Amino acid sequence: MADSPEQRAYAEELDAGDPLAPFRDRFELTDPHLIYLNGNSLGALPKATAKRIGQLVREEWGTALARSWEHWTALPRRAGDAVGVLLGAAPGQVVVGDSTTVNLYKLACAALGEFPGRNVIVTDDDNFPSDRYVLEGIAAKHGYELRMIRTDMNEGISAQAVREAVDSRTALVSLSHVSYRSGAIADMAGITRIAHDSGALILWDLCHSAGAVEAGLDAAGADLAVGCSYKYLDAGPGSPAFLYVAHALQDRLSQPIWGWFGQRDQFAMGPGYDPAPGIGQFLTGTPQIIGVASVEEGARLLAEAGVGRIREKGIRLTSYLVSLADAWLAPLGVSLASPRDPARRGSHVTLSHPQAQRIVQDLAKANVITDYRTPDRFRFGLAALTTRFTDVWDAIDRTRHILHDLSERDVAPPPATASA
Repeated sequence: MADSPEQRAYAEELDAGDPLAPFRDRFELTDPHLIYLNGNSLGALPKATAKRIGQLVREEWGTALARSWEHWTALPRRAGDAVGVLLGAAPGQVVVGDSTTVNLYKLACAALGEFPGRNVIVTDDDNFPSDRYVLEGIAAKHGYELRMIRTDMNEGISAQAVREAVDSRTALVSLSHVSYRSGAIADMAGITRIAHDSGALILWDLCHSAGAVEAGLDAAGADLAVGCSYKYLDAGPGSPAFLYVAHALQDRLSQPIWGWFGQRDQFAMGPGYDPAPGIGQFLTGTPQIIGVASVEEGARLLAEAGVGRIREKGIRLTSYLVSLADAWLAPLGVSLASPRDPARRGSHVTLSHPQAQRIVQDLAKANVITDYRTPDRFRFGLAALTTRFTDVWDAIDRTRHILHDLSERDVAPPPATASA
């Protein structure tokens, strides 16, 4: 083993001993010069998904045509069960369809319908904007109070802050399990207990958890959850989202978008709506079959790797990045904007610098893809099946060179002007 983590040979040896390293070859990563550290925004394309889509288009659509609906109708539930394996959810509690925003609206409305005498929705001010907008719209339309918890942008939501925000008027608590900005992990089990102790239901956003962090929905006693599939689940841009409803709630709740795929006898074409039993009633209209198939393929690949091993590598990757950032970037004005404790950090690391947006742009010119978040943050999304330890070393090395260049430009004297 190389003497120092700051030597590239150290990263090379970590890659050589990585049991998940062979999975990288199962993705369409064709540019050998590109370092892709944006898996928390858009995951890479699995080769199996490309093959599945080609087969679906040519054979199931192109040849079988409408006859394929004989098996397509079951796909949203089957893909949901595949995702559920990654979320710690028993079969029959997850379904795939619609977007995260639409699913959040459906489940929030369904939860609020359980409490006609309660009028408070609790979320936090650093929750993902779409989540906050949906809850704000529901509150404005139906006369609820939207109670916003003030959250530390780097450390994320705390159980104590939730405890102080809920009371006997609270109907719903809606939070992100992993913060989109900092990667901070919320205490799902503890916060769920706090919500239940107040008599409320809880709705978790798993967009930055699914496929990267063990959620353990059933074990935590969670009520409801939503999440997208185009990040760590590798299902592609705009792919359908998923929703989770615990078994105990499925026949109690009524969601507001009544569509024919959520109807008990779908093809009876009856005059009125009769919701399907179980998780089926949370479907709406005709599913996007190609997208749902992509979700199933991505979830199968991650399940094969094992969510425990994925989480273990995610911790090692992010910890390695933090150690290099401490050594190389902190002296250049960069600070850590994620929890330092790896157990409280998801699979992306956020750093802070006044010129964060410029750094992201310069990294892209250097073939390192990251992303920028307001007000002054840049994120490194480390997907366990595609990110190498050498990718981390190279990315932070290029970042320090960019910062050196920026500092030199800042202190350089202005160019001389010619006299007339």
